[in-house]
Amino acid sequence: MNDQHPHPQPPAQPEPGHPSRRRLLTLAAAVGSATALGALPAFAASPAPERPAAAPPRAPGRATEMWYGTPASADSMIEQALPVGNGRLGALVGNDPAHELLHLTDATLWTGGINDQLDADGQFPYGREDFGSFTLLGNVTVDIPDHELSAVSGYRRGLDLAQGVVTSRYTRSGVTYERSVLASRPDDVVVIRFSQRGGGHYTGTLALDGTHGETTTADGRRAELSLAASFGNGLRYGAVVLAHSRSGKVSTDGGRITFTRCADLTVVISGGTDYAPDAAKGYRAPGLDPLALARTKARDAAAVSATDLLHTHAADHRGLFDRMTLDLGASTPQQRSLDTWDRLRARTAEGDPDPELEALYLQFGRYLMISGSRGGLPVALQGLWLDGNDPDWMGDYHTDINIQMNYWMADRAGLSPCFDALTDYCLAQLPSWTELTGSHFNDPANRFRNSSGKVAGWTVAFSTNIHGGLGWWWHPAGNAWLCNSLWEHYEFTHDLAHVARIFPMLKGACEFWEARLLTTTVTDAATGERREVLIADSDWSPEHGPQDAKGNTYAQEVVRDLFLHFEEACALLGRDARYGAAVARMRKRLYLPEVSPETGWLQEWMSPENLGETEHRHLSPLIGLFPGDRIRAGAVSDELLAGATALLTARGMENFGWANAWRAMCWARLKNADNAYQLVVNNLRPSVSSSNGTSANLFDIYQTGPDRGIFQIDANFGTPTAMIEMLLYSRPGHIELLPALPAAWAGSGSATGLGARGGFLVDLSWRDGKVREARIRSVGGRSTEVSWQGVTRRVELRPGASATLRKF
Repeated sequence: MNDQHPHPQPPAQPEPGHPSRRRLLTLAAAVGSATALGALPAFAASPAPERPAAAPPRAPGRATEMWYGTPASADSMIEQALPVGNGRLGALVGNDPAHELLHLTDATLWTGGINDQLDADGQFPYGREDFGSFTLLGNVTVDIPDHELSAVSGYRRGLDLAQGVVTSRYTRSGVTYERSVLASRPDDVVVIRFSQRGGGHYTGTLALDGTHGETTTADGRRAELSLAASFGNGLRYGAVVLAHSRSGKVSTDGGRITFTRCADLTVVISGGTDYAPDAAKGYRAPGLDPLALARTKARDAAAVSATDLLHTHAADHRGLFDRMTLDLGASTPQQRSLDTWDRLRARTAEGDPDPELEALYLQFGRYLMISGSRGGLPVALQGLWLDGNDPDWMGDYHTDINIQMNYWMADRAGLSPCFDALTDYCLAQLPSWTELTGSHFNDPANRFRNSSGKVAGWTVAFSTNIHGGLGWWWHPAGNAWLCNSLWEHYEFTHDLAHVARIFPMLKGACEFWEARLLTTTVTDAATGERREVLIADSDWSPEHGPQDAKGNTYAQEVVRDLFLHFEEACALLGRDARYGAAVARMRKRLYLPEVSPETGWLQEWMSPENLGETEHRHLSPLIGLFPGDRIRAGAVSDELLAGATALLTARGMENFGWANAWRAMCWARLKNADNAYQLVVNNLRPSVSSSNGTSANLFDIYQTGPDRGIFQIDANFGTPTAMIEMLLYSRPGHIELLPALPAAWAGSGSATGLGARGGFLVDLSWRDGKVREARIRSVGGRSTEVSWQGVTRRVELRPGASATLRKF
């Protein structure tokens, strides 16, 4: 993405588990006989997973709670409201005592479609109606007129990351009022719980409002509101809100719910669409009534006590969150006394490390992954969270850094199950991507078409949507980068079933490049020897420099890794040995980048000249340093490593959040703790006025003006990835402890559940910058080296076993 947008903004236009048998029967009846038991479509059309054993919540930890002394402003929800999500349903929660506001989303609520035509410039259309856009499901408001902020005291709101619950508390007339908001995956609903201590009550109204011109309907027989409609693309959707209380009166009045003198109030929200991840069915679930299913889910959840809903949700959430812990050291009592926003500002103004705040930021990234990537669509540019129907870049899936960065953290941070959403998405889109590649890639209008006139396999454009559609320019090397991201998941998990699932993607991408690579002759600078090599056809180093450069470094690096991964997949699965050998022969002929004799940098293009911007946001030519690891000490020449370091230095230390995060990862790979940490700190700067950084709710924001901030979630995942890389580096067969530990964290600390490539998890503790203990647990890996400061130990394990190392 660039400093303002990844490409010209579109023209202005209207902004628009296993369930129980009984539960399954109820849901099947709701969606109609066309949906067979055992074959329920995914996403909104699926029943809620089986509810796990309930467990009471725990007190929040110092590095797992965000809190604030004021509610979010209705005009600044994207920067101040607190997010909840269950992987499909999401909400931004404002927590105003008198005017509660929730912006509701469903990950599958998209305008647009297949978008299968190129314009005269060779681009796929990129607007909210043709390509499409992620949009709001609706807004829920709860008005309690006599609870205005000026009439209450002791206000506090917070987000407990470990439990997945947003809370608020205040006092009015001697009564303590409390509310909690959660997005339950087991029950597939959003729940708002109002309670009090001291004999108080609630009187007010509840509303459900659509944002696309829908009409809200009230069920006069019960306190229930609903809306339903469809987009021009045929996608049907619906939402339901109901309320109940053990005291007082709850009823409907026109298009609202009213509640009077209620000592407690529970609000249950559900919704969904008829989207299904099936290209053969046009990405729709035939026969599904989204409103009927939402109503069934809401009513089923309303039949469960609010306490049980909370405990079941907390147990489910903690099942993922507790997989990793982090202690970067103790903060001061003064730092702990500040709310999260003031703490961010103090960190920047005073310049003192705040280890618990920094650990909190990492854990917030994990919270967003758990909330946004479970059993449905993957995390897009803004995750699950919107404050309107005009998200920048449509809230889409960008394939030239953003969707990849979103998932670098998952396996490293104990959240491997959350990665599956990315795999599922790619496989669901593959038939459409393959069809579009075959029919449109060699279109005469496409500036990146193959000179050979041949086309095979599949690739993508820079933007993709959920309907199998593509947007903006073709991105030829995007297929290789996606495949490499999917392959890295195997390196962490050693899940052969995953390799089998993605094998068709790997092979199709290799077939694409077999048809695309060109033969050329190059001269070895050292020996003067001329040799034939394979290079990528005309392409664009993502968003940077000329669009007609052959053999750019980015493409050469990702294609090399793609070929390696396909060769290994063939060996692991015992499949396609002949084609695997052919791919190996192509890989050995690939041109690999050199250091420019003019700049001393690793070349981005097959030219000694710098053909672009020195401090460009993208680090595409350094993809072999991170996320790849071909460029590392001992694996390449000193000259090449120095050239990569020189290029990274030239790119600078000040950029957008995701770009800073990528730089931090690269510096961690180079074991430069100072630079890596400084970039993390840069991303923690408060985002105010024209400053890029972190907003009050810890979303990464970059400002385009005094009143305009853009939320991009990739930095919220990329920065934690960099922090983990500072603590642990891995590649298959090798683990390095504390490779780039900054002085701010060196005193004492620990981390448990860190993922390591090769099929391992690592628990690690340190004091005074030295490793105290490391426990290596196998999740499938059998052998690895473990090193710290040049001392190496060999560990041999059976899957499931562990070894503890105490001396280095």
